[in-house]
Amino acid sequence: MQRPIHKVSVTPHFDRSFVKLPHPIQELADSKDRWFRFNAFDSRLKTHALKGKLKGLWSYSVNYDYRVLFEFLTPTEVLYHDIGTHDVYR
Repeated sequence: MQRPIHKVSVTPHFDRSFVKLPHPIQELADSKDRWFRFNAFDSRLKTHALKGKLKGLWSYSVNYDYRVLFEFLTPTEVLYHDIGTHDVYR
């Protein structure tokens, strides 16, 4: 089942983390964002709910090393909190 996202907002922390990424990762993240907006649960993104202290947040993969940490505000609106390596889970 396709689940499109109509609105993506970002935190200032996400913006700061994004600009620190290597340029090729920024480009790949932009590409994955387009996939995510078309279908948040596209299997290529490996979207999953987080547990423990991050319960209520979700993550999807940019590549093997990088993730986007986000939360659903509504079924079609999300807030990006962070982007980076697995350190975003800490």
